[in-house]
Amino acid sequence: MITPETLGRPGRLEDVDPSLLAVGWPGEPAVIVSARRSGTWQTVAAHGDLDAPRAWASVSKLLTAWAGAIELHEARARLDEALGPEGSTLAHLLAHASGLGLESGDPVVAPGVRRVYSNVGIDLAAAHLAQGERVGEWLDERVLTPLGLSTTSLRGRAAEGAVGSTRDLADFAREWVQPTLTTTQRRDATTTAFLPELAGVVPGFGRFAPCPWGLGVELRGDKLHWMGDWPPSSFGHFGRSGAMLLANVDEGICLVATSTVDFGPWARDLWPAWTSKVRHAVLAS
Repeated sequence: MITPETLGRPGRLEDVDPSLLAVGWPGEPAVIVSARRSGTWQTVAAHGDLDAPRAWASVSKLLTAWAGAIELHEARARLDEALGPEGSTLAHLLAHASGLGLESGDPVVAPGVRRVYSNVGIDLAAAHLAQGERVGEWLDERVLTPLGLSTTSLRGRAAEGAVGSTRDLADFAREWVQPTLTTTQRRDATTTAFLPELAGVVPGFGRFAPCPWGLGVELRGDKLHWMGDWPPSSFGHFGRSGAMLLANVDEGICLVATSTVDFGPWARDLWPAWTSKVRHAVLAS
């Protein structure tokens, strides 16, 4: 069980020295820690092969979330559009509140009853937002090309099919902290909990009540899990490939990682303290 005592304590810059970023990780992780200081982004520390294309797995959902935010800002979509099971909307699908199960054919509950993590729900939302375009082309036009994420592409479903470099993932994380493709107001709306009272399960980390989620992005809230002791307003996603993106707007910091070893018990044990220590080290530097 994760408790406050298991989380990291304030550290020093040495805690994010490149040689230490990979401590505890199996395989060959790649990590980039970024901080926005005096209006300029700095790479505080980095480790591993930052240019190798790697699977983002469920971190891919953040591409749909960001492209969706652009569609909403430009009034090509509405959150209250009916979509999915009866009583569900686009907002329900993006926030895992539609009642759809993880995959097609899984049990369905009524919309707005509990947070049920759904790959098929994100796929449905992405197809709707793409308005007849191939989802990969839509994501490329809306997010990848404008941000210069040249190593990244969707090689499968929207829910988990992106493959790209850790360097691209870091640039994408910075976009969430300091938007260029949409407004800060739309970013804030995307990272505000939809139906904040809902309980649910974060895959790999268990049930939380409440389990806050924004429009395609997980919010830390009061959960003690992979986001460690990052502030409640922190947000991001991780994937079964071992990839993660974690950001906080107020502190101007973001942390991304990719892995050559899939998510497993090692990540459940490591990440809560690891993400905490990295944050403290950045703030202390």
